[in-house]
Amino acid sequence: MEKNRDIYQSPFSGRYAGKEMLYTFSENFKFRTWRKLWIALAETEKELGLPVTDEQIAELKAHAEDINYEDAEAREKVVRHDVMSHVYAYGLQCPKAAGIIHLGATSAFVGDNTDIIQMKAGLDLVHKSLINVITELSKFALKYKNVPTLAFTHFQPAQPTTIGKRATLWIQDLMMDLSDLEYVRGSLRLLGSKGTTGTQASFLELFDGDHEKCKEADRRIALKMGFDSCYDVSGQTYSRKVDFRVLSVLSGIAQSAHKFSNDIRLLQNLKQIEEPFEKTQIGSSAMAYKRNPMRSERMASIANYVMSDIMNPSITAATQWFERTLDDSANKRISVPEAFLGVDSILRLYMNIADGLVVYTKVCEKYLRAELPFMATENIMMDCVKRGGNRQELHERIRELSMQAGKRVKEEGLDNNLLDLIAADETFGISREDIEKLLDPALYVGRAPRQTEEYIKNVVEPKLASYSSELGLEAEISL
Repeated sequence: MEKNRDIYQSPFSGRYAGKEMLYTFSENFKFRTWRKLWIALAETEKELGLPVTDEQIAELKAHAEDINYEDAEAREKVVRHDVMSHVYAYGLQCPKAAGIIHLGATSAFVGDNTDIIQMKAGLDLVHKSLINVITELSKFALKYKNVPTLAFTHFQPAQPTTIGKRATLWIQDLMMDLSDLEYVRGSLRLLGSKGTTGTQASFLELFDGDHEKCKEADRRIALKMGFDSCYDVSGQTYSRKVDFRVLSVLSGIAQSAHKFSNDIRLLQNLKQIEEPFEKTQIGSSAMAYKRNPMRSERMASIANYVMSDIMNPSITAATQWFERTLDDSANKRISVPEAFLGVDSILRLYMNIADGLVVYTKVCEKYLRAELPFMATENIMMDCVKRGGNRQELHERIRELSMQAGKRVKEEGLDNNLLDLIAADETFGISREDIEKLLDPALYVGRAPRQTEEYIKNVVEPKLASYSSELGLEAEISL
Protein backbone atom coordinates (compact mmCIF):
# COMPACT_ATOMS: atom_id res chain seq x y z
CA MET A 1 0.00 0.00 0.00
CA GLU A 2 1.40 3.38 -1.03
CA LYS A 3 2.26 5.72 1.83
CA ASN A 4 0.32 8.96 2.06
CA ARG A 5 3.10 11.52 2.44
CA ASP A 6 0.73 14.44 2.97
CA ILE A 7 -0.33 13.49 6.50
CA TYR A 8 1.50 12.88 9.76
CA GLN A 9 2.21 9.22 10.49
CA SER A 10 3.58 7.99 13.77
CA PRO A 11 7.23 6.84 13.62
CA PHE A 12 6.08 3.75 15.49
CA SER A 13 4.06 2.66 12.46
CA GLY A 14 6.74 2.42 9.79
CA ARG A 15 10.00 2.84 11.64
CA TYR A 16 10.09 1.36 15.12
CA ALA A 17 7.34 -1.04 16.24
CA GLY A 18 6.70 -4.57 14.99
CA LYS A 19 3.73 -5.76 12.96
CA GLU A 20 2.17 -7.85 15.74
CA MET A 21 2.01 -4.97 18.19
CA LEU A 22 0.81 -2.59 15.51
CA TYR A 23 -2.02 -4.99 14.69
CA THR A 24 -2.96 -5.33 18.37
CA PHE A 25 -3.79 -1.62 18.48
CA SER A 26 -5.20 -1.41 14.97
CA GLU A 27 -8.76 -0.57 13.96
CA ASN A 28 -9.34 -4.11 12.72
CA PHE A 29 -8.35 -5.64 16.05
CA LYS A 30 -10.46 -3.12 17.94
CA PHE A 31 -13.66 -3.31 15.94
CA ARG A 32 -13.49 -7.05 15.35
CA THR A 33 -13.22 -7.40 19.12
CA TRP A 34 -16.28 -5.19 19.50
CA ARG A 35 -18.19 -7.61 17.30
CA LYS A 36 -16.86 -10.64 19.21
CA LEU A 37 -18.12 -9.01 22.40
CA TRP A 38 -21.54 -8.39 20.88
CA ILE A 39 -21.65 -12.04 19.82
CA ALA A 40 -20.61 -13.19 23.31
CA LEU A 41 -23.32 -10.96 24.80
CA ALA A 42 -26.00 -12.31 22.46
CA GLU A 43 -24.97 -15.93 23.10
CA THR A 44 -25.00 -15.36 26.86
CA GLU A 45 -28.39 -13.68 26.81
CA LYS A 46 -29.82 -16.56 24.76
CA GLU A 47 -28.28 -19.13 27.15
CA LEU A 48 -29.84 -17.31 30.10
CA GLY A 49 -33.33 -17.30 28.59
CA LEU A 50 -33.69 -14.04 26.65
CA PRO A 51 -35.43 -14.10 23.24
CA VAL A 52 -32.29 -14.28 21.08
CA THR A 53 -32.31 -16.88 18.30
CA ASP A 54 -29.63 -19.13 16.84
CA GLU A 55 -30.37 -17.56 13.45
CA GLN A 56 -29.56 -14.09 14.80
CA ILE A 57 -26.31 -15.29 16.37
CA ALA A 58 -25.31 -17.08 13.16
CA GLU A 59 -25.90 -13.86 11.22
CA LEU A 60 -23.70 -11.91 13.68
CA LYS A 61 -20.93 -14.49 13.36
CA ALA A 62 -21.11 -14.40 9.57
CA HIS A 63 -20.13 -10.71 9.62
CA ALA A 64 -17.75 -10.71 12.58
CA GLU A 65 -14.71 -9.93 10.43
CA ASP A 66 -15.92 -7.97 7.38
CA ILE A 67 -16.53 -4.58 8.96
CA ASN A 68 -18.35 -2.03 6.80
CA TYR A 69 -16.27 0.96 7.90
CA GLU A 70 -17.81 3.34 5.36
CA ASP A 71 -21.28 2.88 6.84
CA ALA A 72 -19.99 3.34 10.40
CA GLU A 73 -17.98 6.45 9.56
CA ALA A 74 -20.87 8.04 7.67
CA ARG A 75 -23.21 7.36 10.59
CA GLU A 76 -20.77 8.79 13.15
CA LYS A 77 -20.74 12.12 11.30
CA VAL A 78 -24.47 12.29 11.95
CA VAL A 79 -24.79 10.94 15.52
CA ARG A 80 -21.30 11.80 16.91
CA HIS A 81 -21.14 8.47 18.75
CA ASP A 82 -18.67 5.81 17.68
CA VAL A 83 -20.28 2.84 19.43
CA MET A 84 -23.81 3.51 18.15
CA SER A 85 -22.40 4.11 14.69
CA HIS A 86 -20.88 0.63 14.68
CA VAL A 87 -24.05 -0.87 16.14
CA TYR A 88 -25.89 0.72 13.21
CA ALA A 89 -23.35 -0.51 10.65
CA TYR A 90 -23.39 -4.05 12.07
CA GLY A 91 -27.18 -3.97 11.94
CA LEU A 92 -27.11 -3.10 8.22
CA GLN A 93 -25.16 -6.30 7.60
CA CYS A 94 -27.26 -8.33 10.05
CA PRO A 95 -30.88 -7.16 9.60
CA LYS A 96 -32.33 -10.14 11.47
CA ALA A 97 -30.09 -9.52 14.47
CA ALA A 98 -30.16 -5.71 14.37
CA GLY A 99 -32.69 -5.47 17.19
CA ILE A 100 -30.63 -7.47 19.73
CA ILE A 101 -27.14 -6.07 19.07
CA HIS A 102 -25.79 -4.38 22.22
CA LEU A 103 -28.92 -5.42 24.17
CA GLY A 104 -28.74 -4.05 27.74
CA ALA A 105 -25.19 -2.80 27.28
CA THR A 106 -23.57 0.61 27.41
CA SER A 107 -20.65 1.92 25.36
CA ALA A 108 -18.11 0.75 27.93
CA PHE A 109 -19.18 -2.82 27.28
CA VAL A 110 -17.33 -2.81 23.99
CA GLY A 111 -14.93 0.06 24.65
CA ASP A 112 -13.54 -0.93 28.05
CA ASN A 113 -13.64 -4.68 27.53
CA THR A 114 -11.72 -4.23 24.29
CA ASP A 115 -9.18 -2.01 26.02
CA ILE A 116 -8.51 -4.77 28.55
CA ILE A 117 -8.28 -7.38 25.80
CA GLN A 118 -5.84 -5.22 23.83
CA MET A 119 -3.65 -4.61 26.88
CA LYS A 120 -3.64 -8.32 27.70
CA ALA A 121 -2.61 -9.15 24.12
CA GLY A 122 0.01 -6.40 24.22
CA LEU A 123 1.46 -7.74 27.48
CA ASP A 124 1.63 -11.20 25.92
CA LEU A 125 3.79 -9.79 23.11
CA VAL A 126 5.97 -7.84 25.54
CA HIS A 127 6.38 -11.00 27.63
CA LYS A 128 7.61 -12.91 24.60
CA SER A 129 10.12 -10.19 23.75
CA LEU A 130 11.38 -10.03 27.34
CA ILE A 131 11.94 -13.79 27.41
CA ASN A 132 14.00 -13.60 24.23
CA VAL A 133 16.10 -10.65 25.39
CA ILE A 134 16.84 -12.32 28.74
CA THR A 135 17.80 -15.51 26.92
CA GLU A 136 20.28 -13.70 24.66
CA LEU A 137 21.80 -11.76 27.56
CA SER A 138 22.15 -15.01 29.52
CA LYS A 139 24.14 -16.58 26.69
CA PHE A 140 26.34 -13.50 26.64
CA ALA A 141 26.82 -13.56 30.42
CA LEU A 142 27.89 -17.21 30.46
CA LYS A 143 30.23 -16.74 27.51
CA TYR A 144 32.07 -13.90 29.25
CA LYS A 145 31.65 -14.95 32.88
CA ASN A 146 35.42 -15.40 33.37
CA VAL A 147 36.67 -12.39 31.40
CA PRO A 148 37.91 -9.70 33.82
CA THR A 149 37.06 -6.08 33.17
CA LEU A 150 37.39 -2.82 35.01
CA ALA A 151 34.34 -2.05 37.13
CA PHE A 152 33.21 1.47 37.90
CA THR A 153 31.50 3.23 40.77
CA HIS A 154 30.62 6.87 40.07
CA PHE A 155 32.19 6.10 36.65
CA GLN A 156 35.53 6.01 38.48
CA PRO A 157 37.74 2.90 38.30
CA ALA A 158 36.83 0.43 41.05
CA GLN A 159 37.50 -3.22 41.90
CA PRO A 160 37.39 -5.41 38.79
CA THR A 161 34.42 -7.53 37.84
CA THR A 162 33.85 -9.73 34.80
CA ILE A 163 32.01 -8.89 31.62
CA GLY A 164 29.54 -11.70 32.31
CA LYS A 165 28.85 -10.52 35.85
CA ARG A 166 28.05 -7.03 34.58
CA ALA A 167 25.55 -8.57 32.17
CA THR A 168 23.76 -10.24 35.09
CA LEU A 169 22.93 -6.75 36.39
CA TRP A 170 21.12 -6.02 33.13
CA ILE A 171 19.37 -9.38 33.31
CA GLN A 172 18.29 -8.92 36.91
CA ASP A 173 16.51 -5.66 36.05
CA LEU A 174 14.62 -7.42 33.26
CA MET A 175 13.78 -10.34 35.54
CA MET A 176 12.15 -7.87 37.93
CA ASP A 177 10.20 -6.42 35.02
CA LEU A 178 9.15 -9.92 33.97
CA SER A 179 7.85 -10.62 37.46
CA ASP A 180 5.92 -7.34 37.51
CA LEU A 181 4.48 -8.02 34.07
CA GLU A 182 3.29 -11.48 35.00
CA TYR A 183 1.67 -10.23 38.18
CA VAL A 184 -0.19 -7.38 36.47
CA ARG A 185 -1.16 -9.50 33.48
CA GLY A 186 -2.50 -12.16 35.83
CA SER A 187 -4.54 -9.56 37.71
CA LEU A 188 -6.35 -8.26 34.63
CA ARG A 189 -10.09 -8.88 34.61
CA LEU A 190 -12.78 -8.12 32.08
CA LEU A 191 -15.21 -5.30 32.85
CA GLY A 192 -18.10 -7.54 31.81
CA SER A 193 -21.65 -6.26 31.42
CA LYS A 194 -22.00 -3.72 34.22
CA GLY A 195 -24.38 -1.19 32.67
CA THR A 196 -24.34 2.59 32.70
CA THR A 197 -23.22 3.16 36.29
CA GLY A 198 -21.90 -0.29 37.14
CA THR A 199 -25.08 -1.49 38.88
CA GLN A 200 -26.22 -3.91 36.13
CA ALA A 201 -29.67 -2.34 36.44
CA SER A 202 -30.50 -2.93 32.76
CA PHE A 203 -29.56 -6.59 33.01
CA LEU A 204 -31.50 -7.01 36.25
CA GLU A 205 -34.50 -5.70 34.32
CA LEU A 206 -33.84 -8.01 31.36
CA PHE A 207 -33.53 -11.01 33.67
CA ASP A 208 -36.69 -10.13 35.64
CA GLY A 209 -34.87 -9.32 38.86
CA ASP A 210 -32.71 -12.46 38.87
CA HIS A 211 -29.42 -11.39 40.49
CA GLU A 212 -27.78 -14.75 39.88
CA LYS A 213 -28.34 -14.46 36.14
CA CYS A 214 -26.71 -11.02 36.16
CA LYS A 215 -23.64 -12.48 37.82
CA GLU A 216 -23.68 -15.49 35.53
CA ALA A 217 -23.81 -13.21 32.49
CA ASP A 218 -20.55 -11.60 33.59
CA ARG A 219 -18.94 -14.98 34.19
CA ARG A 220 -19.97 -16.40 30.82
CA ILE A 221 -18.92 -13.34 28.84
CA ALA A 222 -15.53 -13.39 30.56
CA LEU A 223 -14.98 -17.05 29.71
CA LYS A 224 -16.04 -16.57 26.09
CA MET A 225 -13.48 -13.75 25.78
CA GLY A 226 -10.64 -15.72 27.36
CA PHE A 227 -10.76 -14.38 30.94
CA ASP A 228 -11.42 -16.15 34.23
CA SER A 229 -13.62 -13.44 35.66
CA CYS A 230 -14.74 -9.81 35.66
CA TYR A 231 -13.96 -7.04 38.11
CA ASP A 232 -16.24 -7.40 41.12
CA VAL A 233 -17.33 -3.76 41.11
CA SER A 234 -17.03 -0.87 38.72
CA GLY A 235 -18.61 2.36 37.66
CA GLN A 236 -19.53 2.51 34.01
CA THR A 237 -15.84 1.85 33.30
CA TYR A 238 -13.16 -0.26 34.92
CA SER A 239 -10.97 1.70 37.32
CA ARG A 240 -8.45 3.78 35.41
CA LYS A 241 -5.83 2.63 37.89
CA VAL A 242 -5.71 -0.51 35.75
CA ASP A 243 -4.20 1.54 32.91
CA PHE A 244 -1.70 3.04 35.36
CA ARG A 245 -0.66 -0.40 36.61
CA VAL A 246 -0.13 -1.67 33.07
CA LEU A 247 1.85 1.37 31.99
CA SER A 248 3.89 1.15 35.19
CA VAL A 249 5.13 -2.22 33.98
CA LEU A 250 5.99 -0.75 30.60
CA SER A 251 7.73 2.18 32.26
CA GLY A 252 9.79 -0.27 34.32
CA ILE A 253 10.96 -2.05 31.18
CA ALA A 254 11.88 1.31 29.65
CA GLN A 255 13.93 2.14 32.76
CA SER A 256 15.84 -1.14 32.55
CA ALA A 257 16.50 -0.72 28.85
CA HIS A 258 17.65 2.86 29.31
CA LYS A 259 20.16 1.78 31.94
CA PHE A 260 21.50 -0.92 29.60
CA SER A 261 21.75 1.56 26.72
CA ASN A 262 23.70 3.97 28.92
CA ASP A 263 26.21 1.26 29.80
CA ILE A 264 26.66 0.24 26.18
CA ARG A 265 27.13 3.83 25.04
CA LEU A 266 29.79 4.42 27.71
CA LEU A 267 31.53 1.12 26.94
CA GLN A 268 31.51 1.93 23.24
CA ASN A 269 33.20 5.23 23.99
CA LEU A 270 35.84 3.26 25.92
CA LYS A 271 36.14 0.91 22.91
CA GLN A 272 35.53 -2.09 25.14
CA ILE A 273 32.12 -3.26 23.86
CA GLU A 274 30.20 -2.15 20.79
CA GLU A 275 26.66 -2.59 19.60
CA PRO A 276 26.27 -4.17 16.13
CA PHE A 277 27.53 -1.96 13.30
CA GLU A 278 26.68 -2.98 9.74
CA LYS A 279 29.23 -2.88 6.94
CA THR A 280 27.42 -0.15 5.02
CA GLN A 281 26.20 1.80 8.08
CA ILE A 282 27.16 5.48 8.26
CA GLY A 283 28.04 6.82 11.70
CA SER A 284 28.21 10.52 10.86
CA SER A 285 27.45 12.68 7.83
CA ALA A 286 30.63 14.65 8.49
CA MET A 287 33.03 12.26 10.26
CA ALA A 288 33.29 9.12 8.13
CA TYR A 289 35.31 7.22 10.75
CA LYS A 290 32.65 7.39 13.45
CA ARG A 291 30.77 4.36 14.78
CA ASN A 292 27.95 5.98 16.71
CA PRO A 293 25.87 3.74 19.05
CA MET A 294 22.71 4.51 17.08
CA ARG A 295 20.63 1.60 18.38
CA SER A 296 21.41 2.32 22.03
CA GLU A 297 20.71 6.01 21.55
CA ARG A 298 17.37 5.26 19.93
CA MET A 299 16.54 2.87 22.75
CA ALA A 300 17.26 5.59 25.32
CA SER A 301 15.26 8.14 23.37
CA ILE A 302 12.13 5.99 23.11
CA ALA A 303 12.56 4.91 26.74
CA ASN A 304 12.42 8.57 27.77
CA TYR A 305 9.09 8.85 25.97
CA VAL A 306 7.63 5.72 27.59
CA MET A 307 8.78 6.75 31.07
CA SER A 308 7.18 10.16 30.70
CA ASP A 309 3.99 8.60 29.27
CA ILE A 310 3.18 7.13 32.70
CA MET A 311 1.95 10.59 33.71
CA ASN A 312 -1.06 10.23 31.42
CA PRO A 313 -2.83 7.34 33.19
CA SER A 314 -1.71 8.79 36.53
CA ILE A 315 -3.57 12.03 35.88
CA THR A 316 -6.51 10.27 34.24
CA ALA A 317 -7.01 7.90 37.18
CA ALA A 318 -6.75 10.76 39.67
CA THR A 319 -9.24 13.05 37.95
CA GLN A 320 -12.15 10.73 37.15
CA TRP A 321 -15.51 11.88 38.56
CA PHE A 322 -17.77 9.44 40.37
CA GLU A 323 -18.88 6.59 38.08
CA ARG A 324 -17.15 8.00 34.98
CA THR A 325 -16.28 11.05 32.88
CA LEU A 326 -15.26 11.16 29.26
CA ASP A 327 -12.06 13.17 29.67
CA ASP A 328 -10.15 9.88 29.73
CA SER A 329 -11.20 8.79 26.25
CA ALA A 330 -8.97 10.83 23.95
CA ASN A 331 -6.03 10.46 26.31
CA LYS A 332 -6.33 6.65 26.47
CA ARG A 333 -6.53 6.38 22.69
CA ILE A 334 -3.03 7.89 22.52
CA SER A 335 -1.16 7.10 25.73
CA VAL A 336 -1.89 3.39 26.12
CA PRO A 337 -1.20 2.20 22.55
CA GLU A 338 1.90 4.34 22.22
CA ALA A 339 3.35 3.02 25.48
CA PHE A 340 3.01 -0.51 24.10
CA LEU A 341 4.39 0.47 20.70
CA GLY A 342 7.27 2.23 22.44
CA VAL A 343 8.21 -0.78 24.57
CA ASP A 344 7.85 -3.07 21.58
CA SER A 345 10.32 -0.83 19.73
CA ILE A 346 12.68 -0.77 22.72
CA LEU A 347 12.73 -4.55 23.11
CA ARG A 348 13.27 -5.08 19.38
CA LEU A 349 16.34 -2.84 19.68
CA TYR A 350 17.43 -4.58 22.89
CA MET A 351 17.20 -7.97 21.19
CA ASN A 352 19.17 -6.75 18.20
CA ILE A 353 21.94 -5.30 20.36
CA ALA A 354 22.16 -8.26 22.75
CA ASP A 355 22.35 -10.67 19.82
CA GLY A 356 25.26 -8.82 18.21
CA LEU A 357 27.39 -7.30 20.98
CA VAL A 358 31.06 -7.11 20.05
CA VAL A 359 33.57 -7.44 22.91
CA TYR A 360 37.16 -6.25 22.60
CA THR A 361 38.82 -8.28 25.34
CA LYS A 362 42.29 -6.83 24.68
CA VAL A 363 41.01 -3.30 25.22
CA CYS A 364 39.25 -4.43 28.40
CA GLU A 365 42.52 -5.95 29.58
CA LYS A 366 44.46 -2.78 28.71
CA TYR A 367 42.11 -0.61 30.78
CA LEU A 368 42.21 -3.05 33.66
CA ARG A 369 46.00 -3.34 33.68
CA ALA A 370 46.34 0.44 33.66
CA GLU A 371 44.45 0.58 36.96
CA LEU A 372 45.58 -2.76 38.41
CA PRO A 373 48.73 -1.37 40.09
CA PHE A 374 46.53 0.72 42.36
CA MET A 375 44.15 -2.17 43.03
CA ALA A 376 46.98 -4.63 43.67
CA THR A 377 48.43 -2.58 46.48
CA GLU A 378 46.25 -4.30 49.11
CA ASN A 379 47.56 -7.72 48.04
CA ILE A 380 51.13 -6.42 47.83
CA MET A 381 50.83 -4.92 51.28
CA MET A 382 49.50 -8.17 52.75
CA ASP A 383 52.31 -10.14 51.09
CA CYS A 384 54.88 -7.75 52.53
CA VAL A 385 53.36 -8.06 56.01
CA LYS A 386 53.81 -11.82 55.72
CA ARG A 387 57.48 -11.09 54.98
CA GLY A 388 57.77 -9.15 58.25
CA GLY A 389 56.69 -5.64 57.27
CA ASN A 390 54.65 -3.19 59.36
CA ARG A 391 51.13 -2.79 57.97
CA GLN A 392 50.72 0.87 58.99
CA GLU A 393 54.13 1.90 57.63
CA LEU A 394 53.53 0.04 54.39
CA HIS A 395 50.08 1.62 54.00
CA GLU A 396 51.49 5.13 54.41
CA ARG A 397 54.31 4.47 51.97
CA ILE A 398 51.93 3.05 49.38
CA ARG A 399 49.74 6.12 49.78
CA GLU A 400 52.72 8.38 49.06
CA LEU A 401 53.90 6.37 46.06
CA SER A 402 50.33 6.15 44.69
CA MET A 403 50.09 9.94 44.73
CA GLN A 404 53.42 10.14 42.92
CA ALA A 405 52.38 7.61 40.26
CA GLY A 406 48.96 9.22 39.87
CA LYS A 407 50.54 12.60 39.23
CA ARG A 408 52.76 11.07 36.55
CA VAL A 409 49.72 9.54 34.82
CA LYS A 410 47.46 12.60 35.01
CA GLU A 411 49.88 15.49 34.57
CA GLU A 412 52.52 13.97 32.31
CA GLY A 413 50.40 11.45 30.39
CA LEU A 414 52.86 8.65 31.12
CA ASP A 415 52.24 5.05 32.11
CA ASN A 416 51.49 4.05 35.67
CA ASN A 417 54.85 3.21 37.32
CA LEU A 418 53.57 2.52 40.83
CA LEU A 419 54.76 -1.08 40.82
CA ASP A 420 58.28 -0.04 39.75
CA LEU A 421 58.32 2.47 42.59
CA ILE A 422 57.26 -0.19 45.10
CA ALA A 423 59.82 -2.69 43.83
CA ALA A 424 62.57 -0.06 44.13
CA ASP A 425 61.58 0.95 47.66
CA GLU A 426 63.43 -0.94 50.40
CA THR A 427 60.47 -0.49 52.75
CA PHE A 428 58.65 -3.31 50.95
CA GLY A 429 61.42 -5.79 50.34
CA ILE A 430 59.65 -7.29 47.32
CA SER A 431 60.97 -7.78 43.79
CA ARG A 432 59.30 -6.77 40.54
CA GLU A 433 59.09 -10.46 39.66
CA ASP A 434 57.22 -11.26 42.88
CA ILE A 435 54.89 -8.32 42.27
CA GLU A 436 54.02 -9.64 38.80
CA LYS A 437 52.77 -12.85 40.39
CA LEU A 438 50.18 -10.73 42.20
CA LEU A 439 48.90 -9.07 39.03
CA ASP A 440 46.73 -11.80 37.58
CA PRO A 441 43.37 -9.97 36.99
CA ALA A 442 41.50 -13.14 37.97
CA LEU A 443 42.76 -12.63 41.54
CA TYR A 444 40.73 -9.42 41.84
CA VAL A 445 37.28 -10.32 40.48
CA GLY A 446 36.11 -12.03 43.63
CA ARG A 447 33.17 -14.37 43.09
CA ALA A 448 32.07 -12.70 39.87
CA PRO A 449 32.46 -15.81 37.65
CA ARG A 450 30.73 -18.04 40.16
CA GLN A 451 28.00 -15.47 40.86
CA THR A 452 27.28 -15.24 37.14
CA GLU A 453 26.99 -18.98 36.72
CA GLU A 454 24.92 -19.44 39.87
CA TYR A 455 22.50 -16.65 38.95
CA ILE A 456 21.91 -17.90 35.42
CA LYS A 457 21.66 -21.56 36.40
CA ASN A 458 19.68 -21.17 39.62
CA VAL A 459 17.46 -18.16 38.94
CA VAL A 460 17.18 -17.34 35.24
CA GLU A 461 17.14 -20.72 33.53
CA PRO A 462 14.47 -22.27 35.80
CA LYS A 463 12.25 -19.25 35.11
CA LEU A 464 12.79 -19.47 31.35
CA ALA A 465 12.39 -23.24 31.15
CA SER A 466 8.60 -23.08 30.94
CA TYR A 467 8.67 -20.51 28.13
CA SER A 468 10.63 -22.38 25.47
CA SER A 469 7.71 -22.01 23.05
CA GLU A 470 8.16 -18.23 23.12
CA LEU A 471 11.78 -18.32 21.95
CA GLY A 472 12.99 -17.68 18.43
CA LEU A 473 12.26 -13.99 17.83
CA GLU A 474 14.28 -12.39 15.06
CA ALA A 475 16.68 -9.69 16.21
CA GLU A 476 16.19 -7.40 13.21
CA ILE A 477 15.16 -3.74 13.21
CA SER A 478 13.49 -1.96 10.32
CA LEU A 479 15.60 1.19 10.03
